[in-house]
Amino acid sequence: MQFIYHKLASQEHLKIDGELHNYIFKVRRHDKEKSIYFRNLIDDFIYEYEVEFLDKKIATLTLVAKEVKIISAKKKLHIGWCKIDFKNIEKVIASLNEIGVDKITFIECEYSQRNINLNFEKLEKLLQNSSSQSGRSDMIKLEYSKSLDEFLKLYPESYMFNFSTQNIENHKSNISTIILGCEGGFSSKEISKFSVDKIVGVDSDIILRSETAIVSIASKIIL
Repeated sequence: MQFIYHKLASQEHLKIDGELHNYIFKVRRHDKEKSIYFRNLIDDFIYEYEVEFLDKKIATLTLVAKEVKIISAKKKLHIGWCKIDFKNIEKVIASLNEIGVDKITFIECEYSQRNINLNFEKLEKLLQNSSSQSGRSDMIKLEYSKSLDEFLKLYPESYMFNFSTQNIENHKSNISTIILGCEGGFSSKEISKFSVDKIVGVDSDIILRSETAIVSIASKIIL
């Protein structure tokens, strides 16, 4: 664990109780004489706190120092992800955060499952833990778009990841936003919205699951 997430990190005093108290002082067995480092994952600072008061249920911490420390991917990548089963999103969201994906917009595409609800609160908790473990100084920003047309109005320069003779490796320097299909891929109507030069793929005949494909393309473009 590189730091601990707390939404109020930056304040002069922090009150630690409940689950977080248990994690810091029972699970991690933190020595109360040592500093604890926090981030709020909003600004670029890492905050150093000292334990002022500690009992079995509550701790009070005092801010003693702060430092600008930015740890993020060198390239910003925004992925438009046609909505898939939420359980499958949960499985890979931390990996995408560690790779350095900047933003994910979940899109209601033609083949998306309509009865799937997106729990952003749960995803943000996973992202907070991922950033704490990897040291990333921010986390993936999450958005929602009700249709591909709505998404393309906001991000008209988007690429599409699909079957293509244009290898993504040869275009990654130009890609800042890319759209990935759900299980079943894209409809012919959706594909027609992109010019041939904006559709990229990989050199493989194997059909990738959506969650496998998103980790693969994020790695190829960012790392």
